[in-house]
Amino acid sequence: MSDVKSRVSEDRILDRRSRESTNLFTRLPAASSASRSQAQRCLQYGGGLSIVEWRTLWDLAEAGPMTIRDLASIQRTDHSLLSRALPEMRKKAYVEMHRDSRDGRQTIVEITAKGRAAYETAAPVMRRRREALRAVFTEAEILTFVGLLDRFDSFLQTPAEDLLDKDRKE
Repeated sequence: MSDVKSRVSEDRILDRRSRESTNLFTRLPAASSASRSQAQRCLQYGGGLSIVEWRTLWDLAEAGPMTIRDLASIQRTDHSLLSRALPEMRKKAYVEMHRDSRDGRQTIVEITAKGRAAYETAAPVMRRRREALRAVFTEAEILTFVGLLDRFDSFLQTPAEDLLDKDRKE
């Protein structure tokens, strides 16, 4: 055991930690996870909604009835995540769902009175969270950050084959 301990280098570990602190591929998932944890804790104070429930009720309260595809697009999430969450939200009487009369393949989701009440309970808590963020970042900084995220997201849409082909040519 002491042999293993003697090979541990605190300096190498600190150096590695320092280099990883600028690795966006590891920092963003960690930040996303921390954001979700914080949101879940906030929502416990705001009536116990899940994050998916909160986001869905917020979108429906702000924009009105829409398709699952529209919800997924607004939330930048996978359509299947919402498709799995919505039946439970319907059981809780937060939403109603029906087929779109114009396109029978699409499902329209609509907030109910109970869903609006749950939204109204959670909204002040989540508003305070957004206000707290604005106390840490200026509006200009938030816009810059979002612009950088857009660029990063665009980069992530680059097919791996294109990235690898560029590496091979150099």
